[in-house]
Amino acid sequence: MSTSVIEPGTRLAGRYRLEERISDSGGSSLWKAIDEILARAVAVRTFDPEFPRVGEVVTSARAASRLTDPRLTQVFDADDSGESAYVVSEWVAGETLEQMLAKAPLEPGRAATLLYEAAEAIAAAHAAGLAHLCLSPRDLVWTTGGTVKLLGVATDAVLGDRYSDDPAAEDVRGLGRMLYAALTAHWPGDEAASDLPAAPAAPDADGVPQAPRQVQAGISHAIDAIVCRCLGIGTAEPLTEPAELAKALRGVPRTPLPLFAGLGSAPSPRPAAPKRPATASTAATTQPHQPPVQDPPRPAPGHDARGPGRRARGAHAQHAQHAQPAPPAQSGQVPPPRGRYDTPPPAPPANAATIASPARKPANRALLGVAAAALTVIVGLGAWALSGGGSDDDHGAKGQKTDQGQKSAPPKPATVKLKIQDASATQKPADQHPDGTSRKNPSAVIDGDPGTVWETQTYADGQFGNFLKSLGVTLTLSGPAKVSTIRVNCPASGGTLQVKIGTSRAPGAMKTVGEQSCTGGELTFAANPAVQGQYVLVWFTRLPDGFKGKLNEISVVGTAG
Repeated sequence: MSTSVIEPGTRLAGRYRLEERISDSGGSSLWKAIDEILARAVAVRTFDPEFPRVGEVVTSARAASRLTDPRLTQVFDADDSGESAYVVSEWVAGETLEQMLAKAPLEPGRAATLLYEAAEAIAAAHAAGLAHLCLSPRDLVWTTGGTVKLLGVATDAVLGDRYSDDPAAEDVRGLGRMLYAALTAHWPGDEAASDLPAAPAAPDADGVPQAPRQVQAGISHAIDAIVCRCLGIGTAEPLTEPAELAKALRGVPRTPLPLFAGLGSAPSPRPAAPKRPATASTAATTQPHQPPVQDPPRPAPGHDARGPGRRARGAHAQHAQHAQPAPPAQSGQVPPPRGRYDTPPPAPPANAATIASPARKPANRALLGVAAAALTVIVGLGAWALSGGGSDDDHGAKGQKTDQGQKSAPPKPATVKLKIQDASATQKPADQHPDGTSRKNPSAVIDGDPGTVWETQTYADGQFGNFLKSLGVTLTLSGPAKVSTIRVNCPASGGTLQVKIGTSRAPGAMKTVGEQSCTGGELTFAANPAVQGQYVLVWFTRLPDGFKGKLNEISVVGTAG
């Protein structure tokens, strides 16, 4: 059966129903499909009968199906024995690196975090004897579940007929190009691999791109040096192994990634709007509710110079400058109100001409003296009252205003280390492991003793020998709280640790805060904004080196209530 006659609704192997054709390229088609037996979305690749490398693709897909790193796309099925060859893999929903960079470059700390995860995943593939060979920003996905996924390990190279005498070095160059793109929003590789703008070439360098720091401001020397070592920019010793790149990125400052796809970059466009002088007319436009002669208004909502992300600071700062208060009133405008103690001059009496007549000068002088004395007394009493010398009622009113101001801005609740009431072992699925979940009491993670360790038994591989999918401990707080930070001491290295928070103990009802690889020390998981809940789940989704999970002290920080 040719891909040209395969239509939506076609079933392969009696279970994979093709729903939507995603793309066609080089004699193969990618489909979104439904696995009707397991009722889940999958990705299915089909082939034209004339495609010359069907057997190689199916063989490489079967090899990739043995990879256990959760950051690599899982292959479920591959077959070329029937009329239609196909490869079935995990359906990945999220935002590709290329889509993220269509808005703006990533903040350098986030770019380092994203490519650190990718480098570790590629290193795991190379440890199993597999490579990618054609990495691009379209192959790296930040999923809707808040995890990193790399697409096409082993299979994309066969589909594209790509070969390399040094696959490790080729994949390091691919990762370096993606890091370059993440930092600058420019692609330093083959133009067909990405729709991003091409990276500017260095002068007299025969196509070698400029260093990232020459293209984009704000990139540290450490990250810039790593990219240059990957791409052969400069004279530093090149990186040739994905594991070396992961180790180098582990040593630079990294920023936690957002919980969900689409939040990884600033929403403002890359080019900043040109500045315009803040004239009276523009100020009135940006502040329509503020009269131009009143006291300086506060910036309008939405004009916070901090912006939603670091890349947005420049554009938002300019936007805030346009929102400055109007200039002082010029000639022809309404004059500002008088000061507090200004007294209007007395109006001239109606009979001013008579008072000034020479015939009544002595009497008028006496009357003027009395009037002046009376006016002095009145003005003095008024000034005394205005200066605060009034009655106790005045003081009471002032005190009342102060109290009202205090009530309108109550102090924020203090963020403290939350009390943990209990710790219990948790696994998924809960009924497929007959030997129990751990060898020690889970309370070891909250007993305050750094010498006690909670550990699992030793499994056959990093995926719990296919008995379990996840394994760890659930902490029960003494009461509901807004959790902002979880610190976990993981004595082992490698593997993947995930943290979830919820108002229910059920893992499926909890919100994922983040995932990190164990480094043999303390890991910090930040929930921003804080997550409401009474239960904190810390578990391994992939076991560390040695295939045994270990956890030491765990602390939870947040606001009670």
